[in-house]
Amino acid sequence: MTAAADSTPASREATLLASVYGLENHGLTRLRRAYWNLPEPALYEEAIARGEGRLAFMGPLVVNTGKHTARAAADKFIVRELSTEDKIWWGEYNRPFTTRNFNSLQARLQAYLQGRDVFVQDCFGGADPEFRLPIRIITEYAWHSLFARTMFLKPATSDAYRHHAPEFTIIAAPDFQASPMIDGTRTETFIVADFAQRTAIIGGTSYAGEIKKTIFTLLNFLLPLDGVLPMHCSANVGAEGDVALFFGLSGTGKTTLSADPARGLIGDDEHGWSDNGVFNFEDGCYAKAIRLSPVAEPQIHACTRRFGAILENVTLDGQTRLLDLNDDKVTENTRAAYPLTYIDNALSEKRAGHPNNVILLTCDAQGVLPPIARLTPDQALYHFVSGYTSKVAGTEIGLGLEPEMTFSTCFGAPFMVHHPHVYANLLKTRILKHGVSCWLVNTGWTGGPFGVGKRFSIQYTRRLLNAALSGRLHDVAYRQDPVFGFDVPRECEDVPSEVLDPANTWGDRQEYDRKYEALAARFKENFKLYAAGCPEPVRKAGPR
Repeated sequence: MTAAADSTPASREATLLASVYGLENHGLTRLRRAYWNLPEPALYEEAIARGEGRLAFMGPLVVNTGKHTARAAADKFIVRELSTEDKIWWGEYNRPFTTRNFNSLQARLQAYLQGRDVFVQDCFGGADPEFRLPIRIITEYAWHSLFARTMFLKPATSDAYRHHAPEFTIIAAPDFQASPMIDGTRTETFIVADFAQRTAIIGGTSYAGEIKKTIFTLLNFLLPLDGVLPMHCSANVGAEGDVALFFGLSGTGKTTLSADPARGLIGDDEHGWSDNGVFNFEDGCYAKAIRLSPVAEPQIHACTRRFGAILENVTLDGQTRLLDLNDDKVTENTRAAYPLTYIDNALSEKRAGHPNNVILLTCDAQGVLPPIARLTPDQALYHFVSGYTSKVAGTEIGLGLEPEMTFSTCFGAPFMVHHPHVYANLLKTRILKHGVSCWLVNTGWTGGPFGVGKRFSIQYTRRLLNAALSGRLHDVAYRQDPVFGFDVPRECEDVPSEVLDPANTWGDRQEYDRKYEALAARFKENFKLYAAGCPEPVRKAGPR
């Protein structure tokens, strides 16, 4: 990005909401200019003036994230030091980084930013005041500042902005790249968090989801230490105060299924469950935009036509400024970030009571799991620890068009920093204490695997969920699945009975049985990773 002229659209307002806790506390000195807590219109002006984005019809800002259109999961590191040594679940997702390399890389990043503009957003993570974390997001791009302002909770007054003192800070500079030989990174891209210094640095990628997920990773580390369960889930609440949680990886339907016009939306992606109930970590939504339908997802689709929404890698007609949400030539992982208030039934307080229902969403690309199954608490823990689903195209670098079978423990392994048993034990305690009903919902394929069958109808999925959440599904006849042992309903109002048993939708029953048994074997093999220390009833709750 080229340097802006001396006077930019928001230069006069740059310091009106500056905090007394200055940027020198983050080692940032000799900056050209710092733009503090600019509101959405000012950030629009700055982003467009700097060539970072374009204005689309009806007002959304369309940006391109360049080389990275998804999370660079293999380039994420956590500094290994005394406070994290015996707490982090080190391995594939939590790669260790040395304090020395972090300090060196951060120093070079601080030097890089000298003489340049930065944008600052002072925010909070967590809607529950008891567990709210003051954070600061410092970015090289104006649109990243708009993203942070959209996604996180904001101070209520100018005085609160002035006295904001962050307890964790992210510095994101996409145009700064690491040197693997010098810095100990895998590539020029890096996402490195140092929990002791309460700082994370991001470079070499413009994908805004790295900012969002870094804060989620931090809360996944801190909150369990206070007995709070952090969750990769969406949440909503019915008119009677009944709360539902929807666990699942990207692409399984968390955002779509929780945006139910008949229920209040608590949030679409990240929550905590404390002794006070459920609370959202964020103030915005970050939904997949590819092939959004005004019929199937009317509220989310409408958000792509509003001022204040940020659309990543969505195709824009340069003449008409109309969007083509069906175009995947840049990536399948097109994204829309928008304020939670853009959903008509969103709860302003972003909090509710304890859940009545927990739904584990899986996208089964093998086409063998039923569309819904009722789980015992032990079965729920087994499937929570297993985290079976299919990664859909584009959500991580390197994924092709065909879904990839995966077991992502706790339905969010890339962001879970403690051992999975820490989160599982917290979940088990709450399920038993509050008498929660648990369900496994398959939003993947039926009638055959990917390429042969088709995805379950979202209308049928909604009807099954509504029956489960209302309690009607408890009153129907069930059959016990011969492989997994969970209960599968034989009937549900307004859903064809043959849909409830996926074996009926396959042309070859023997091929279905082979696929189902093969999936069960994969479950067993994967669970060996977590069996040690796992209670025997949970170990026995898997496939037979």
